[in-house]
Amino acid sequence: MNAKAETGLDARRSDLDEVEALVRAAGTSFYRGMAVLPPPRRQVMYAIYAFCRIVDDIADDEAQFAEKAPRLDAWRGRIAALYAEGRADEAVTRVLRPAIAAYGLREEDFLAVVDGMAMDAATPIIAPDLATLDLYCDRVAAAVGRLSVRAFGDASAAADEVAYHLGRALQMTNILRDVGEDAARGRLYLPREDLEAEGVPPRLPDALSSPSLPRAAARLATRAEAHFAAAEQAMRRCEQAAMKPARLMGATYAAILRRVRARGWRDLHRRVRLPLWEKFYIALRFGIS
Repeated sequence: MNAKAETGLDARRSDLDEVEALVRAAGTSFYRGMAVLPPPRRQVMYAIYAFCRIVDDIADDEAQFAEKAPRLDAWRGRIAALYAEGRADEAVTRVLRPAIAAYGLREEDFLAVVDGMAMDAATPIIAPDLATLDLYCDRVAAAVGRLSVRAFGDASAAADEVAYHLGRALQMTNILRDVGEDAARGRLYLPREDLEAEGVPPRLPDALSSPSLPRAAARLATRAEAHFAAAEQAMRRCEQAAMKPARLMGATYAAILRRVRARGWRDLHRRVRLPLWEKFYIALRFGIS
């Protein structure tokens, strides 16, 4: 059954339902957060998220890279075939197919996401230099942002600037929140320059026990805060209605970063979460209004 009349996308209802189920099963706030979008744009965002989730799950698989690499390459091939021939062989690409033309989604951004996941899958990232960290943030977060702002309804240079800064701010917040969890997986995303500047050994597990770790982490937090501020400035030059989801995400993650700073980087196993009242306040101010 074609669902164009219902959603504005020339996609089968069964494919839209499958993609939405993938997003719902992820158990994140993303599913509810996209409710601020009209149905066609919401379905596109679900497809973008589902694509990202699938390749992220491949990267996080416990298999060796030799087993993961062909699966990531298969997704590169799917994206290439989608753009070159309009060929789609499963639900996510079948939903993306009409969205590409309708919303100007770019092939290089999808491929950048896969490349970012390959960075994680190839070898554990431990104390990358700032240039490598920036490339990683661009691929796994800002590239998703460049796809997202087009789905939101703004393909301007200012919207790409929002994606550049907000993507980095969100990813750095994740890194700062998850230092303990990442270390348990053999990863340390804090930049080498910040660790060395504060006398923190750029290796695991020594970095976690260093008394200077909080100061090194605070350096990255300051960078993230600068990116949040730059994203907010860029949003003022964008289509205001289109930026509503970006403002919602930015406000939510900025609040998380404030709580991470307040927690500090001593009790790394205490998960930072926003209380319900704060989530409601942010939704009311940036999402619903």
